[in-house]
Amino acid sequence: MSLLSRIDDCITKLKSILPVDHILLQAPMSEQTTFKIGGPADCLIFPGSIEEIQQIIRLTKKYDVPCTIIGNGSNILVLDKGIRGIVLKFGRQMSYVRCTGDFMIAGCGALLADLSKFAASNLLTGFEFAVGIPGSIGGAIFMNAGAYGGEIKNVVTAVTAVTAEGKIVRYDEEQLGFGYRQSIFQKNANVICEVEISLKKGEKSEILAAMADYTQRRENKQPLELPSAGSTFKRPAGYYAGTLIDQTGLKGLKVGGAQISMKHAGFVVNTGNATAADVLNLIAEVQKRVYEKHGVRLYPEVRLIGEK
Repeated sequence: MSLLSRIDDCITKLKSILPVDHILLQAPMSEQTTFKIGGPADCLIFPGSIEEIQQIIRLTKKYDVPCTIIGNGSNILVLDKGIRGIVLKFGRQMSYVRCTGDFMIAGCGALLADLSKFAASNLLTGFEFAVGIPGSIGGAIFMNAGAYGGEIKNVVTAVTAVTAEGKIVRYDEEQLGFGYRQSIFQKNANVICEVEISLKKGEKSEILAAMADYTQRRENKQPLELPSAGSTFKRPAGYYAGTLIDQTGLKGLKVGGAQISMKHAGFVVNTGNATAADVLNLIAEVQKRVYEKHGVRLYPEVRLIGEK
């Protein structure tokens, strides 16, 4: 049986067990990512619970259909031909958060900015650094996101996930395999569903002051006025990618609709009509010129998904 037939059969079965408004066919991924770039997903699903995630994963395994997981779509570049198979995106239904003592328990779709504000309202400190990261907690764990000296690995103590076989598993802190922009979930294909975050009691005025400071610094330095996927390159040891790119004279360099930001050279921005091919060609040109001038190799931090 062809992949197309298997996808059709899988979608038919999914329609019989999931709410119809949770399933979109031929969904433009440009509408689901902060880059505003990308071809269509064969089938885009917004799961409403861990149990629904189990059902979806089991069906994709049964029909041997590719399954792609995304969070808020803030650190990815979907390629121009789109994504084959099933795409799971975690939205409102998986964005719950509750407080238990000094712990926050959050669904994987909860946005980091919302979690920072929730922590502040409960007088919890330790999550202020994440207020300006434009992503979900699930995506932040997948990439071990960080900013302003803080990292997700410093506050996450447990993760509940669904395996490729559809089983629910719990990962304790020492099992998460965190490294620089790395986690165990980049290797095991498990689906992050729920997160336990350990914080400490703090003074509300100090928490709010730190959040305001981080927010202002982000607004002053980052090109928030144009679509992007955040920092385009990983930080090379001993350097800053944006500084190297700036020193190479590449601010404003443009390929099609993709451009090195004039505000922060570490960001590729979409000036309005960029394709994924534009972004990839621009990244390649930046890598080439920075290596020629500084002898330093830059590697993308942005996750590439789909078909060229």
